[in-house]
Amino acid sequence: MVGVVVLLIAAIAFANRGGGEGGSSRDRADSGNSGARSDPTAASGVKPVTGTNGTIPSGFARDEQGAASAAANYAVALGSDAMFHATGRDEVIRATHDPAKADGLLTDLDRAYSPAFLKTVGLNEDGSAPDGLTFVSRTVPIGTKVTKIDNTAATVEVWSTGLVGLAGEGSTKPVTETWFTLTEQLTWTDGDWKITSSSQTQGPTPVGAGNRASSADEISKAVQGYGGFTYAR
Repeated sequence: MVGVVVLLIAAIAFANRGGGEGGSSRDRADSGNSGARSDPTAASGVKPVTGTNGTIPSGFARDEQGAASAAANYAVALGSDAMFHATGRDEVIRATHDPAKADGLLTDLDRAYSPAFLKTVGLNEDGSAPDGLTFVSRTVPIGTKVTKIDNTAATVEVWSTGLVGLAGEGSTKPVTETWFTLTEQLTWTDGDWKITSSSQTQGPTPVGAGNRASSADEISKAVQGYGGFTYAR
């Protein structure tokens, strides 16, 4: 169960693997500096997005900040529990991916999220949680790094932690955490950054702090009471 988020994003990466749009290595579309660098955590003062596509932010700037913000927000969407339902999965993929890639990717993902796979996660065949349990699947970006960008394409790494499992009394698959880095190949299409392909590796993983594990009831209430974030700078 520790690897379910890894399996989730690995399924996306497997179905979506392949080269993204090419591009010259530059820190900014309007700069001659080269080399990857981490993005600052301080607010830039530039409005990051101008709208939404369903529940997913859209309208990212055509620069390094916009690419990093898009990649972080897309990582959140791809790691959400919506991916375990056919309707939600369709909405997420079409909102985050290059339209030229979406149909083929969805066909592959529908096979990956089979009833047998959902059963291994502890869900019902339709992706719903068993009675009395709350399914948790969240990805939380820790930081981003733009490793390549030009006017039409970008490569962004998103270091993330994830929560996944079933919260509730009697759960045999409790909520656990995992750490991974998602690399997204982005292309500029229809006035926004969209994913053309992605890959994922484990870690970097910090040493656990040894905090007391919360009860299933506490986790369930936290998930239901705390919403997610829109990531941006």
